[in-house]
Amino acid sequence: MAGLALAAPLGTLGLSGLTPAQAEPDIKSVQARVDKLYQEAEQATEDYHEARLRLTALEEELAGLEADEKRQREELAVVRDQLRDSMLQQFEGSQLSAVGQVVVSDDPQAVLGRLSTMSAFDNVQSALHQDYATQVRAVSLRREAAEKRAAQLAETEASIAADKKKVEAKLAEAEELLEELKAEERRAILSRGEVRVPTDVPASGRAGAAIAYAMDQIGDAYVWGAAGPSSFDCSGLTMRAWGAAGVSLPHSSRAQYGSGPHVAASDLRPGDLVFYYSPISHVGIYLGNGMIVHAARPGEGVKISPLYSMPYTGAVRPG
Repeated sequence: MAGLALAAPLGTLGLSGLTPAQAEPDIKSVQARVDKLYQEAEQATEDYHEARLRLTALEEELAGLEADEKRQREELAVVRDQLRDSMLQQFEGSQLSAVGQVVVSDDPQAVLGRLSTMSAFDNVQSALHQDYATQVRAVSLRREAAEKRAAQLAETEASIAADKKKVEAKLAEAEELLEELKAEERRAILSRGEVRVPTDVPASGRAGAAIAYAMDQIGDAYVWGAAGPSSFDCSGLTMRAWGAAGVSLPHSSRAQYGSGPHVAASDLRPGDLVFYYSPISHVGIYLGNGMIVHAARPGEGVKISPLYSMPYTGAVRPG
């Protein structure tokens, strides 16, 4: 049995190792193992989406910081040139020391006044230089901090991607377990929660457009990280569905949970986003009559399921 070779890694996600001496797994034990593996994999996928969103935001922030730094450096260069030119004009042609000018001048008081003005001007010059230097340093510090954070997020993204690959490997092992079952038992697991497609969903406007898009995708494959046009993960489907209705959503179920006002389960309307698990790792679109459309998981794809076929967390009304 191919799945036996990775019994120990599977145990890290709550799967007990199987040995040749053990009996062939029954449908209930395989159901539990596969469900847990799929949930772990989807959790990793949503972690990955979150990291990418944070990284994009930091990249935009970094670009802004670099633009600020460049602008301030240009302004500082202009001020320095102006101060230099002004100083040259003030002292142009002067060969006498300040004391000598006072001694030989017909109006010593005027010379002293001019020197006082120059001293004040020099103080202004110094203050301007210090101010701009401080601003440049502040921008540089912010830029360094952003770059450090971006590097950390890149590492996090790489780590999440690696974890995702590990989970996918475990899912492949679970698939091998499913292959060992009889065809009827396998169909029972993969079709769990599947219901007949509703022919009439009471929704119009943006909600109606989002539902229409999602319903058109029924039967499409579930693929980790996909957002159309022919395969989706859960948040990829809801993002594209509501995008077709003119509402922009992030590619992350957790981020989508913060994208609009929350609504109670008793106040659900067709088109509302419904969320599952804690922490949130799955999202679908409510159809009414206790049903949702969602990109379920590998082997099932986009389909209709009961509202409470998974641990329900809450709902959001987009738009």
